[in-house]
Amino acid sequence: MKRNSRLSLALHTLGHMAGEPQRVRTSSDIAAHAGTNPVVVRRVLGRLKDAGLLLSEKGHAGGWRLARPPESITLADVYLALDESLVAPATETEVPACSVEHALHRRVAGVLEDVEKSLIRRLSETTIVEVRES
Repeated sequence: MKRNSRLSLALHTLGHMAGEPQRVRTSSDIAAHAGTNPVVVRRVLGRLKDAGLLLSEKGHAGGWRLARPPESITLADVYLALDESLVAPATETEVPACSVEHALHRRVAGVLEDVEKSLIRRLSETTIVEVRES
């Protein structure tokens, strides 16, 4: 997985948070550790907050912390919260004139949907605690 992807950043951050679930971490601290910009961290973690995986606290002692026990957060939860897709979505802006091409697009789209469902199912089998322990 690319080190600069949103999913990689989110999983890396949550893996650390799983070790100390009640500890509040600032965007700057997370960014420094991950080698990125605090704005990038806030954008990614904001998506996780919207999905109910993180809480943010404002103020001098504010920052980010887990909203749920780490044992209940799966890799699929994170993947779905970020609305990313590791499998390229089948996009068809216009219907191909060729019947073979049309059938091929339809078949490939079905295969990609199956791959995406399988990926999410497999990701749901692993929690962030398990990643931390491996």
